[in-house]
Amino acid sequence: MTAHAQEKSTQDLERAWMDEAIRLATKSVENGGGPFGALIAKGAEVVAIGNNHVTSDLDPTAHGEVSAIRAACRKLGTFSLDGCLLVTSCEPCPMCLSSALWARVDRIIFAADRHDAAVAGFDDRKFYDLFEKKSAELWPMAITQVEMANRMAPFDAWLAKADRVDY
Repeated sequence: MTAHAQEKSTQDLERAWMDEAIRLATKSVENGGGPFGALIAKGAEVVAIGNNHVTSDLDPTAHGEVSAIRAACRKLGTFSLDGCLLVTSCEPCPMCLSSALWARVDRIIFAADRHDAAVAGFDDRKFYDLFEKKSAELWPMAITQVEMANRMAPFDAWLAKADRVDY
């Protein structure tokens, strides 16, 4: 297969996966969830799917991307999704983007963007803006470090653990 043909084949596969993410998001709405769907692919295979369960599970972290990441990690038996692609119906919010970074996803593709989501009432711009602010005083909640003599105890235990699994 020529490089051009392989690139076209990859693009076709990614468009098919994006159609599936959009279908998952639409089905989520029909089932009482939020309008977000995602999947994790590795190579030419879909490893896991996820959709938004925030209101049904009463879990503000149950976004479509996070649900897909959790399912993929369980299926693959690892916390690292190195070599995987996150396909999502909408641009990941800061939490989902951070989750993908922690999971070491290789790449993310999305359809709708943050502005499209805002039109539908999902305005995450205030969260994006928070991360651009340099001063914690500008955040809507207090974030305070409490000075503790034993604050390093968990890290000391971690560093002393010979059989730890670094991540």
